[in-house]
Amino acid sequence: MTLVAQKQPLLVAAASDLAPLEKPLRDLYKKTYNRELRLVLGSSGMLATQIRNSAPYDVFLSANLQFVRDLEASSYVLPGSVRVYAAGRLAIWSKSLSIKTMDLLADPRITHIAIANPKHAPYGLAAHQAMERARIWEQVKGKVVLAENVRQCLQYAESGNAQVALLAWSLVFSRGGVLLPESLHDPILQAGGVVAGSSRRAAAADLLDLLVSPHGRALLSRYGFFPMQK
Repeated sequence: MTLVAQKQPLLVAAASDLAPLEKPLRDLYKKTYNRELRLVLGSSGMLATQIRNSAPYDVFLSANLQFVRDLEASSYVLPGSVRVYAAGRLAIWSKSLSIKTMDLLADPRITHIAIANPKHAPYGLAAHQAMERARIWEQVKGKVVLAENVRQCLQYAESGNAQVALLAWSLVFSRGGVLLPESLHDPILQAGGVVAGSSRRAAAADLLDLLVSPHGRALLSRYGFFPMQK
């Protein structure tokens, strides 16, 4: 590893639901290892595509375990480096804080429902599953507005382009969001792996170790995630 590489921040491709952790995780990593890191946020599927196209990330933190496993199987993620560190949960949020249950989505007064794109965003897939399992999908599918990721999904609801959003609990747990029953969607397993092309594999592995450590688990719990039980 060159001296220049050592001084550059560890570059982390991070699912958008991790946005609230950007500063606290950076601070914890700095405190623990005296190293810097930088998160690049996006939908898990889009970040996986970037890694396949040789984007210079050191770590991939996905909101979908299968995306990381697929990269591992094709040697874009270092075999044996994959760690499942938390589970995410789906929530419902409206700017008015008045829409708290799934059945209200079918109300004719609700005309736009924001979800992340299910094709590449795990929470978008979970939102679709939730509407199907709540037996309202046929009634509401014409109202659905697709965002690129859960952060944009929240922006749609904040701006009024959608009256309600189905998105990551981590983004709205402190803003009056309502946690939806986990039975409404398949588990959202947060997993990470070391990008095989990284020149800082040891530093990347340290970040994954930190996430499953007691300090990492406490941090995840504070920001709306459900750390995996050891």
